[in-house]
Amino acid sequence: MSVISEKSPKDCATKKASSKLEKKTYLYLSTLLLSLLSLILLIYLILHPSKPHFSLREADINQLNLSFPSLLNSSIQITLQSDNPNTKVGIYYDEFVLYASYKGQRITPEAGLPPFYQGHGETSLLSASLVGFQLPVAPSFAYEVQRDQTAGRLALTFKAMGKLRWKVGTWVSGRYRFIVSCVAVMPLGPTMPSPPLRSRQTSHCSTSM
Repeated sequence: MSVISEKSPKDCATKKASSKLEKKTYLYLSTLLLSLLSLILLIYLILHPSKPHFSLREADINQLNLSFPSLLNSSIQITLQSDNPNTKVGIYYDEFVLYASYKGQRITPEAGLPPFYQGHGETSLLSASLVGFQLPVAPSFAYEVQRDQTAGRLALTFKAMGKLRWKVGTWVSGRYRFIVSCVAVMPLGPTMPSPPLRSRQTSHCSTSM
């Protein structure tokens, strides 16, 4: 003999109510998530943070000499100007390091700047001392400097890199990497004295993110 089980109208009503509640909860959460994503996208499209602008204000070479064999002692002071072009977005700089290079090779170790915040439309001046002692360089370093001396100018590249975050109201984004490249050209020739050499002509830098 088989057992026939019948569900009471009360059980069916309970299951229907439970199913409706699950659907309503799912619909509510989906709508909430979609609204949140749409709000974030809308804020990004309206504000669309522009990357910061950098320019090299000053570069002073206080020391740049070789000791045998191909070891370089260097002391360079630089000042960068950082501009936040955004009128509604602040910038947190969590990491910021700089170094100098010549003909594609580093001539100073990295120097770090402390973290800082830059408000809407603000301008900041950033100074750093790049000092290297007995830093190995290519054997061609002295030859390249002599060629530049003949040409009458010395060109150094300053690199900056780090991580930043955007701030809109109370919302703060994740971290984004940035790289800055600046070039300083200094007069150099047979009649030029030994360092210090100085470049005070403001030059714009390229920034990539």
